[in-house]
Amino acid sequence: MTDIQVRLARPADHASVAAITVAAYDRDGFLDGDEEYAEELSDVAHRAAEATLLVAVDEDETVLGAVTFCRPPSPYVEIARPGEAEFRMLAVDPAARGRGVGAALVQACLDLAREHGDHTMVLSSLPRMHTAHRLYERLGFVRTPERDHYPIPDFLLIAYQRAV
Repeated sequence: MTDIQVRLARPADHASVAAITVAAYDRDGFLDGDEEYAEELSDVAHRAAEATLLVAVDEDETVLGAVTFCRPPSPYVEIARPGEAEFRMLAVDPAARGRGVGAALVQACLDLAREHGDHTMVLSSLPRMHTAHRLYERLGFVRTPERDHYPIPDFLLIAYQRAV
């Protein structure tokens, strides 16, 4: 088994993060031809500037996955309130799935939230992201229907949270 390390993304990682994120979302059918969202996922430099971008790498420094960690007042925050942190755009290279990459990235977000003194981690997800939901639940997240929201009409995002 390959050792996985999570670290802050570097500018040299941005192209890999963009490719992995778009590939992961597209492979799972979550883009559905939505070029605007694909462009947002690909704008890694903006994510790194406005939030904390983490990558999971192997011993060769190959990027295996990425996640965007944010706290208010980051423009990437969707539902986090003061005292809460949020993660978004969790993506694992389809070739690296099943190796614990997603869990390592989520754990790194929980650790960062704790370091910042946050009490809760929240996230939003498409209702059909069943594989991700299983990961979140395995890591102690619970559905929080009262925080479900529609960022745009007819586009439901469901919420999860857990104590940090």
